Amino acid sequence: MDFSQFLNTFFNWEAMAEVIPSLLTVGLPNTLILAVSSAIIGSVAGMLLAVMGVSRTGPLRWIARVYTDIFRGLPAAVVILIISIGLGPVVRELTGSSNPFPLGIMALSLMAAAYIGEIFRSGIQSVEKGQLEASRALGFGYNASMRLVVVPQGIRRVLPALVNQFIALIKDSSLVYFIGVLASQREIFRVGNDATANSGNLSPLIAAAILYLVLTIPLTHFVNFIDHRLRTGRPEKRQPDDAAAVVGKGAQA
Repeated sequence: MDFSQFLNTFFNWEAMAEVIPSLLTVGLPNTLILAVSSAIIGSVAGMLLAVMGVSRTGPLRWIARVYTDIFRGLPAAVVILIISIGLGPVVRELTGSSNPFPLGIMALSLMAAAYIGEIFRSGIQSVEKGQLEASRALGFGYNASMRLVVVPQGIRRVLPALVNQFIALIKDSSLVYFIGVLASQREIFRVGNDATANSGNLSPLIAAAILYLVLTIPLTHFVNFIDHRLRTGRPEKRQPDDAAAVVGKGAQA
């Protein structure tokens, strides 16, 4: 393969131009719906798992540990296929709808909950024990101390890890094509893959990859910014009086 053939195979601008409208109008909205929905549901379920994981009740900690081990240990593709094949007929029976999109969101949410739960748990457990003791000394009960003092500090400390998990969800949304979504429900990867199959050229997949980078690279830098801000705090602003002459000392000889 010479260089010109390589460019035509991977960087055919005409093939890219043809698929870009579908990537932006179909693939991008569906990818964001999958990622944002699963992130919200996963965060709520993950917080529940984190609270169970640090609970003083043994069975709750055991349930959270088993759930986390299972869904962190299984590949994402396996979970998506199990949910779609196992629950698909049940959902169709109960709702009369064959829409597979909610099943994809459910599978991503179940996996996200396991990872986000561990992120929250590590953040909660990183809060100094003295914070809990101080709030108890002020008259707060254990539950109120955890809810008002410990948990908010723990969440603040793990914000970079949460954004990283959202980036992972954006990329994992490409696996939802396993369940056979409708043409109007295709995410970025499926749009690019279909265009590649129809044209026999890999340029549409490169266009899809570029769109993934456009989404994830700014988020990656945002994570770095949050991490730096949490470690260093806000830069001190120089007050106007700091630049003025010192009052009361007179002129220096």
